[in-house]
Amino acid sequence: MPAGRASPQPPVPGRRLLVPQPRPGRAPLHRWRRRRRRLLGARLLLSGRSPLLQRRQHPHGAPPQSPHPAAPRGSRLPGPAGPQQRPAQPGRQPPQRRHLAQSALRDGRLRRDVTAMGARRALHFVFKVGDRPQSARFYRELLGMSVLRHEEFEEGCKASCNGPYDGKWSKTMVGYGPEDNHFVAELTYNYGIGEYCLGNDFLGITLVSSQAVSNAKKMGWPIREVTSGVFETEAPGGYKFYLEDKEQPKKDPVLKVTLGVSNLQNSVNYWSSLLEMKIYEKDEEKQRALLGYAENQCKLELKAIGGVVDHGTAFGRIAFSCAKEELPKIEALMKKENQKILTPLVSLDTPGKATVQVVILADPDGHEICFVGDEAFRDLSKVDPNGAKLLDDAMASDNSEEWFAAHNMKKAAA
Repeated sequence: MPAGRASPQPPVPGRRLLVPQPRPGRAPLHRWRRRRRRLLGARLLLSGRSPLLQRRQHPHGAPPQSPHPAAPRGSRLPGPAGPQQRPAQPGRQPPQRRHLAQSALRDGRLRRDVTAMGARRALHFVFKVGDRPQSARFYRELLGMSVLRHEEFEEGCKASCNGPYDGKWSKTMVGYGPEDNHFVAELTYNYGIGEYCLGNDFLGITLVSSQAVSNAKKMGWPIREVTSGVFETEAPGGYKFYLEDKEQPKKDPVLKVTLGVSNLQNSVNYWSSLLEMKIYEKDEEKQRALLGYAENQCKLELKAIGGVVDHGTAFGRIAFSCAKEELPKIEALMKKENQKILTPLVSLDTPGKATVQVVILADPDGHEICFVGDEAFRDLSKVDPNGAKLLDDAMASDNSEEWFAAHNMKKAAA
């Protein structure tokens, strides 16, 4: 009899043998022990002490040792080691528990992915531009943004994305990275409109980029320091940008969009209570509030202007994404609360790309708000590597200026 192994006991007459004899060449794995190990694995998963889960939580170091170490495949639970038993491998799980843990991890990743997809995100702000070449130069050469995609349309948008115009128009998305994790600008160009009238609704976009400050100075673009380390400049059309003279961060450098409001408390109530934004800051003395959906996203700053908000004809639109299932709920909530809906839930087609669903709202001061289904929008908003070329080709083939000049006319001023 090998050392360290107890001799088998003879069966007691009239009583069933509870402990089966070990099979030759293998360590005994009794059913009650296997069941106990499965139950223990489930308990460790529920308590978060599973070694596999701990390795994921501590990727750069050894995970804390579980008070119930898992036994390796083919080995016995703690006890006298037999000659056929393999050395213990700390942290390795038996197949049943390992498969259960892997399934739980897959489920956890799925839940996190669903949560991430369903969470609301700040996407972009829409600017109407009358001078497309100069606007492209400002966003690309001065701000240092890239063309993410460019699309041409022969007729007006069903959701009035290009404003109240029915003719040919284009949409160019520019930014520091994809809309999955960056706030970008949408440049809407109507071929027959040369300029728009600004109101007091849009007060500016703030971003961090010392390179943009340097670019503006090199290009001779008008720029002035309004506070220490913060410079103000204007895009073509008069849209204000505030540039913090600091090194551009690796994450999204766009910090906030500032909109004017007539009554700060009413606006804060609308955005926080109805649209579920978190209030990050509120300054009653300066009559401003900072809101957003997440710490790492571009924020919305509301600033009281002490009067009625005038949107002019250059009025923009701020866009957010949410789970597609939320869109009818948002629309129903606005109807219930007697809030303005500019465009009821509608599907928008882009040739060759995903069809998205949107609902367009207006806040108490008439600021346009677009909510779009997140899943389809992620597909639609994929960066097009040919976007810059498509924009350049469109600008090169745009002879609208020559046409108006040949007819002794000027483009319309909206």
